[in-house]
Amino acid sequence: MSDRRWRPGETVVERFHRPDGSIGQVHPLRVLEDDGRVLLAWLPAGTPIVGSRLADGRLMRDAPLDQRFRIPRVPVADSWHGASTLRRIPEDEWSSVWWFFDLEGRFKNWYVNLEIPLGRTAAAVDRIDGVLDVVVERDGSWRWDDEDEAEAALEVGRLTLEQFDRLRAEGERIGALAERGAYPFDGTDTDFRPDPGWPAPELPAQFLPVELSPRSGEGSAPARR
Repeated sequence: MSDRRWRPGETVVERFHRPDGSIGQVHPLRVLEDDGRVLLAWLPAGTPIVGSRLADGRLMRDAPLDQRFRIPRVPVADSWHGASTLRRIPEDEWSSVWWFFDLEGRFKNWYVNLEIPLGRTAAAVDRIDGVLDVVVERDGSWRWDDEDEAEAALEVGRLTLEQFDRLRAEGERIGALAERGAYPFDGTDTDFRPDPGWPAPELPAQFLPVELSPRSGEGSAPARR
């Protein structure tokens, strides 16, 4: 358990590191609960984030699969769009569970981001995105997501075989919870509504890459992911 704890209403960022130590995406979250081990936080649709794009200007999904993990990536000003997410991020688990809510606030499904935990700093929770993910539907059925990307990442050394095996085992553990209807897939927080008095979280200036800082004159208009 970490000795770093955040109070309800504070802003904390989730930073996704790359294996080479560079920072990829950065998502600001509004803290709901935190006990030093499990952070529960909120990211509403429309929140500005630091996204990433291939250095040649393409979005990742626009590049052929065999190129997505070979071409360098650069940070871009972006926004979280399409759905709001409630996130449960445990310090000692290789996954975080995201409750997806549509723009009217209705629960859609769970998305389980498989991740490598890297601990906390004073204002951030740090993870490496595991590429492979799990989608859990409202009825408890589940499926793998981005298996092809995970295999491509493994091929170029973006993930080690040991990491890949552990991420896959974590996905299997999550799937078993979903099949049993066990927490967090038991309906808990599917009726969540954010406190209307809290503003959307903002990206703290210290987490903006130099090229996206206001002083650079760039990144004022969010780019789509």
